[in-house]
Amino acid sequence: MIVVVMGVSGCGKSTVGQKIAERLGCAYRDGDEFHSDANRAKMHAGIPLNDDDRKPWLESIRAYMDEMTSDGRSLVVACSALKQRYRDVLRGNAGSGGNTEFVYLKGSFELLEGRLAARKDHFFNPNLLRSQFDALEEPTDAIVVDIALPPDTIVDQAVTQLQARAAHRPAA
Repeated sequence: MIVVVMGVSGCGKSTVGQKIAERLGCAYRDGDEFHSDANRAKMHAGIPLNDDDRKPWLESIRAYMDEMTSDGRSLVVACSALKQRYRDVLRGNAGSGGNTEFVYLKGSFELLEGRLAARKDHFFNPNLLRSQFDALEEPTDAIVVDIALPPDTIVDQAVTQLQARAAHRPAA
């Protein structure tokens, strides 16, 4: 199974994603690791990424997901996946596509603005938060968890729902 922990910057994707991976006993990767230096520089400068910037980034994440599943391994990836077409790329056309679940960490602009203001040593410019909310197309098929909850409660809720979905998935 592939789990993509998604949402806007500051929602806790990395923290929650790592904890979900630990609970499920699988690998974890942060989608930020796949950004090019040019993308990082743009975001640091407060320039929102466009679809052309995101395309190779998403494709490289998808390629890594395919590599993991071809070896029979499960994976949790933290990735903003703000738009449906980005999630479609991450879901893939075949292979692990049917085993990809999304966990959407949902929170208010005000809560996230406060979190980003307190965050240090990250390339993401907090001034980009509004552009992320503007770009966000909330998923209709994801597990949704409120980020106002404590991290361990978020993880508990996500893992419980992931396990329930896995139990109802047809065998491959």
